Amino acid sequence: MSPAVNLLPSAIADLFAQVTISGKITRADRYGLMAALLDDTIDAEEKSSIDRLLHAVCRGRLKVVNEISAVL
Repeated sequence: MSPAVNLLPSAIADLFAQVTISGKITRADRYGLMAALLDDTIDAEEKSSIDRLLHAVCRGRLKVVNEISAVL
């Protein structure tokens, strides 16, 4: 049995803003996106934000890094 995932109400919007500003998607960001996608309660706007981030990675506009966090 998997542990329950409880996202904060603005988690996806905050993650989207932080990743867009930094231009990097960290390991913690990727785990956050994975948790959000596994949560069945995210709405269409949040799914769209995740799709936009993934599209930006595919286009090379976001750099995937192995850092834990972009915030120091």
